[in-house]
Amino acid sequence: MILKSNIRELILNSGYKRSFIADKLGITVKQLRNYETGHSLIPIDKAYLLVELLDNGVKVDDLYDKIDDNQ
Repeated sequence: MILKSNIRELILNSGYKRSFIADKLGITVKQLRNYETGHSLIPIDKAYLLVELLDNGVKVDDLYDKIDDNQ
């Protein structure tokens, strides 16, 4: 199974700057970009904080899409 991050799109749609989100999550902008690109997975506690910040009906499940790699 492969996870595709939707975090970048969700943040862009929110209108918030990455620096604001990173500050609220207590991380660096570089770490946030790692979450956006899928280089690292967002910890569950930060995932819940992020969806609370986005506050437009986004759920934790929306942060990633599951892609079947058995093709």
